[in-house]
Order: sequence, then C-alpha cells, then structure tokens
Amino acid sequence: QVHLVEFGGGSVQAGGSLRLSCQASGKDYNSAYSMAWFRQAPGKEREGVSAIDSDGSTSYADSVKGRFTISIDNAKNTLYLQMNSLKPEDTAMYYCAAGAGVYRDYRFVIGSETDYGYWGQGTQVTVSS
Repeated sequence: QVHLVEFGGGSVQAGGSLRLSCQASGKDYNSAYSMAWFRQAPGKEREGVSAIDSDGSTSYADSVKGRFTISIDNAKNTLYLQMNSLKPEDTAMYYCAAGAGVYRDYRFVIGSETDYGYWGQGTQVTVSS
C-alpha cells in the first residue's frame, strides 16, 4: 500500500509562484517508484505535468517547461513541484502519483494516468489574471 498526500496549493496572481509537496508513505512505498504530477482543470481531461524517475531523470509537459521544476527528497519521502511564472491556464487540481516509470525509445516520459497505480487526493491551484 502506498499513501500520497499533497500540500501547498492555493491562490496566486499571474506571475507568482507556488511549491507543491507530496508526502509518500505506506509499507509498499520505496524510492524505486517513479513519481509524477498530473493536473485536471474543470471540464478537461487529466494531463501529465511532470515526472521524475528513481535515477533522477525528469520529464515535463511542453506547457510548463522552463517554469516548473520537479524534485524529490528521498530521505523525507517527499516529492516537490516548484511552479514559477504561473499563468491563469495553470489553474487546476494537482495530483501526485506513483508508478513504475515510463520509457519510450529509451527516453523517460510522463506517460498517462494508467501508468500510475497510486494517487493522492489532489490540491487546488488557482491563478488569477
């Protein structure tokens, strides 16, 4: 069993920053998992934002490249997402997920929802213009 809890959501103005955290726990959790952030805006499908593999490889959606940074502190079992230069279109519920890691053509990618077996409850991010 893997338990994921997100923290750090909130409301900010465009151009602002937020840092999301995801605390992982449970008897089945270990640092070999690949971790990811997904988000879902009202009326839209859930989309992958960023992922990090156990070897430190990272992947980002084109829409957040250069603005968001994913990191993990294995000593604390905590995943982070530093979000800078936020835009109104970043408004969504953000979810933390754990899975086995996805590689395509030997390149680490975020993958889809079905590639991740464990999910947090989500934290809301609202960016106003």
